[in-house]
Amino acid sequence: MAKGKESVFDIKLFKRLLLYIKPYRWVFIVSIIAVIGLAVFGAIRPKVLQLAIDENINERLLEGFIKYIIIYIVLLVFEVISNLVFIYFASYLGQSVVRDIRVKLFKHILNFKMKYYDNSSVGILITRAVTDMERIADIFGQGLFMIFSDILKMFVVGGVMVAMNWRLSIIVFSTLPLIVFATKIFQKFMKKAFEEVRTEVSNLNSFVQERVTGMKILQLFAREEVEFDNFKKINERHKKGWLKTVWYNSIFFPVAEVLSSITLGVVIWIGGLNTVLDQTASLGDLTAFIMMIPMIFRPLNQIANKFNTLQMGMVAADRVFKVLDTESSIEDTGIQKASHFNGSIEFKNVHFSYVKEEEVLKGISFKVEAGQTIAIVGSTGAGKSTIINLLNRFYDIQQGEILVDNTNIKDFELQTLRQQIAVVLQDVFLFADTILNNITLRNPDILEAQVQEAAKQIGIDEFIESLPNGYHYNVKERGVMLSSGQRQLISFLRAYVINPSILILDEATSSVDSHSEQLIQNATDKITKGRTSIVIAHRLATVKKADRIIVMDKGMIVEQGTHSSLLKKKNGYYRNLYEVQFMKEEEQSLVD
Repeated sequence: MAKGKESVFDIKLFKRLLLYIKPYRWVFIVSIIAVIGLAVFGAIRPKVLQLAIDENINERLLEGFIKYIIIYIVLLVFEVISNLVFIYFASYLGQSVVRDIRVKLFKHILNFKMKYYDNSSVGILITRAVTDMERIADIFGQGLFMIFSDILKMFVVGGVMVAMNWRLSIIVFSTLPLIVFATKIFQKFMKKAFEEVRTEVSNLNSFVQERVTGMKILQLFAREEVEFDNFKKINERHKKGWLKTVWYNSIFFPVAEVLSSITLGVVIWIGGLNTVLDQTASLGDLTAFIMMIPMIFRPLNQIANKFNTLQMGMVAADRVFKVLDTESSIEDTGIQKASHFNGSIEFKNVHFSYVKEEEVLKGISFKVEAGQTIAIVGSTGAGKSTIINLLNRFYDIQQGEILVDNTNIKDFELQTLRQQIAVVLQDVFLFADTILNNITLRNPDILEAQVQEAAKQIGIDEFIESLPNGYHYNVKERGVMLSSGQRQLISFLRAYVINPSILILDEATSSVDSHSEQLIQNATDKITKGRTSIVIAHRLATVKKADRIIVMDKGMIVEQGTHSSLLKKKNGYYRNLYEVQFMKEEEQSLVD
């Protein structure tokens, strides 16, 4: 395509969309047959009426008149049946295609790297998976087949017109180029308008989704008025986008209607003169043409309207396919199944950066023996959580190796690798579902009895049983019905119940009550026992119990050792950290 020249209709995109019809060929064929029936039966009806007028009404003959009435009624019935079949099967096809694309899209989204989500808006992805999909369905239900039906009807009706009276047909056809020209211009402007509308819809969805999710922060910092003003600005742009489409419609359709009315008036005038003066047209011809002119012009107007629907669907399809075409998945070329790990972990000269040329990890190396518990401490931004992300292959390293049981983690099948590593994050996410489903994540292999037994083992069964409906208590969206400590306990049980080979804890107990903290500490002791564990430590108790402590600063390991050995280093990084952070905690525990 030449630079600066914009295509009104993307044929390549449309062909790609049609590939999804292949599994539903029979539905497509039935829809096409119904469309043909609509065009043919509708076009023949005026001809039957013309014959009835010229052969019976004009001649005042009853013989044969009933026959034409019956034929007319039969044609009308077949047209209604064709319309019914068309509406159902076209909609069925559209919804089936959209279901398949949506499944493919969601599966694709599930495999994206975390980096993709770091740079993408959740609201926009929701728009792609929900709203845009409905616009694609409209391509088949209201766009593609309706356009084909209208075009076919115009050609059939045009053929009938020429066969009946070519002189009157010329009058009708002479105004069609004006309508076609206006339609082409209309389509070009409407495409731009709909692209703007879709952009503003995505922006609006994204804005609302983020603000509703973060409503607590907005109210805590009294930002309601500011965000309300921002919303009004985005909503105003959304309104202006839609008003452009309304403006183009308000120009096109009145122009098309005026041209249709002028054509009808000229046909009645010329046809009437021909009927009275030189009898080159009959009363039946004139009546049939009066019926058929709307059949020519109305479909042409509808084509423009349906093309609007088609354009919106095509814009939506383009956006969805851009997500599908995004290559942002972790390379899963491993062939080894990680059925069980002994649990040894080794980082060898690992370099990593989220943003190019801004290293987060600067060549770190350490080894964890099977069954060991290591604690990682350091200031914010030191790179502690990055180690968790890399071990799970949420991101791939730029240099070095990460080994589990002396095997590079890239050699394992990604899914089986992650199944052997359980992670309890600092920010616990719970779905709007029951406690049981949040623990098992609807894994049918994990029974309720197993969950109950696991809860007893780590000492949190009483807390769960105290809730209404116990394990079947619905925690609502993001677990808002539970305290932060209770959510943390659920996340511990979620990790424990799958019996992982390696456990990673981003321990966060600073904001919980003393009772929940004790339960969490007991749970930590239980689930780390006998398995390799990496703990990003926020509490002294966990740090002191670790077999080894890794101290990080600015993406590098600055110290390693046990709690007691690191305290012996004068002016050591860990000793300074202990004196600033952990000593106060220890003194407080002695007071308590």
